[in-house]
This record gives sequence, C-alpha cells and structure tokens, in this order.
Amino acid sequence: MGSHERWTRLLEVLGDKGRIEVGEAAELLGVSTATVRRDMEELARQQLLTRTRGGAVLSGVAYDLPLRYKAARQADEKHRIARAAAALIPPGAVVGVNGGTTTSDVARELAIRADLADRGAATALTIVTNAINIANELAVRPYVKTVVTGGVARPNSYELTGPLATMVLQAISLDYAILGVNAVDPRFGAATHDEGEASANRAMAERAEKVIVVADATKLGRRAFAQVCDVAEISVLITDREAPEEIVERFTAQGVEVQRV
Repeated sequence: MGSHERWTRLLEVLGDKGRIEVGEAAELLGVSTATVRRDMEELARQQLLTRTRGGAVLSGVAYDLPLRYKAARQADEKHRIARAAAALIPPGAVVGVNGGTTTSDVARELAIRADLADRGAATALTIVTNAINIANELAVRPYVKTVVTGGVARPNSYELTGPLATMVLQAISLDYAILGVNAVDPRFGAATHDEGEASANRAMAERAEKVIVVADATKLGRRAFAQVCDVAEISVLITDREAPEEIVERFTAQGVEVQRV
C-alpha cells in the first residue's frame, strides 16, 4: 500500500469515526506504528487531521477528501471510464467538463487523443470547465480551446462555484457535458455533496445537448445532498463492470444508455 493510499484510508476512517489511535491504524493498514506516526505527522502538516496523544482526530477540512487523495480510490475503474467517455467525443465538439478525479482523467484522455493532436495549432476541441486543475492541464495544448468560468475555488475539488460560474455557463451552448458526481440514483438522479458545485454542474447540464455522467459502481444507487440533474436528463451513464445489474436495468428502463467498462 503506497503512502497516498494509506493517507486516503486514514482520512476515510477519521471521516467515519472522528478519531483513531496509532495502534488501531497500524493494524488496519498492515504497517508499523512508526509508519503510521509519520503518516499522521504529514497529514497534520497539511492540516488534514489534528494529532493527539497516541493518535489523531478529525480536522475541519477532512469532511470532503481533497482531490489528490480521492484519486487513489477505484483508480483502475476510473481510468477505464475516462477512456470510454473520451472516445464518445468527436473532433470539433464543445464539451463542458466539471471537476473531479474521473473527469480529470477524461480531460487527460482527450488531450492525448492522436486525432486531435494531429490538427496542430488548429482548434480540434473546445473545453469549457469550472475546474482549475483541468484548465491548467489543457491550457498547454494548442489544439484545445480552453474556456474557464469565473467563480470561487473550492479547495477539495478545485472547482469554481458561485454566481460568476453559473452566469458564464448559462450564456453558452455545449454539445456535451461530462459530469462527475458523488452519487447517481435511478429515482433521484445525479447529485453532489456541495450545493455550490451542484448549481454550477446543473447549469452545465442544462446547456448541453447530451449529458454524460461518469461514475464508478460505488456511486450507483446512492443519494447526495444537492441534485445536479434528473435521470431523464442523462443521455449516457458510464460506469464499471461491478455495477449491479438491477440498478443498471432501472437506468436503462428510463432511456439512459449505460456502458459498463
């Protein structure tokens, strides 16, 4: 288990329990207590937890894991989902992409597609994003026109949210919206934990001809606080092979194309 994977697991346990002892963490992770202490010290340095005598307690910023730690979870599945989503986008399209680990992978897959790169300096694709990390990666690609919304940056997802982001998104037209979400349910649709993110993502979905939701199987059949869009607005759901058949059938019965990759 690598350091980032250990840190992710520690933060997940803290999110559930609020505190953890060094010995308990060592047994959980299968490493020495010395390794756990070093991990806790590093996470405390990043203000992601607070050290206590013999362990650690939840820090205020650990409610929603920062993007770099989320990336360690379901990594292989997310990469397959990202490749499948990128393959659906034709050259010349205008694509909205929100923030998240899977959508960041989608952006990378689009950026390295040979049929786009071969166009040289000519614009092969227009990406509209409210994620500053995605914009940073795409800005160096001369064949990708990168449009960034305004807004206030959320430190956990790197997404720009608020009235400025929504205002820009409501004034444009998209061929596709590729959305990463915290939950997607056959009854309640796609949703996220933060209402600010949901508002910007909802605006992106409303302005798109086709909405593609990318979500690994752990997010299916779940609900989150703020709705992004109804099931009826989702054109394609791309998930992994662990997606339960019963949930997949409930989506397809409502006209959603489901790809399990």
